[in-house]
Amino acid sequence: MTKLTIKRIGNSDGLIFPKELMAKLDLKTGSDLYVVEVAGGGFIALPYDPDFEKTMKTADEIMDKYKDTLRKLAE
Repeated sequence: MTKLTIKRIGNSDGLIFPKELMAKLDLKTGSDLYVVEVAGGGFIALPYDPDFEKTMKTADEIMDKYKDTLRKLAE
């Protein structure tokens, strides 16, 4: 667990990630993080969009179910 402190950056507030944490999480300057609220007032910051992940999982299931049909359509 790493403690981050919200700091004033110009006219905004932000978090400063230590270089070691950035490397460990494979984050780069300009990377997007998606914040998901969890029960109890907390949150999780993810380097991917969970809605997109859900959509891609659904697409994979559909493509698997109709793989023969899709193969025929691709001809």
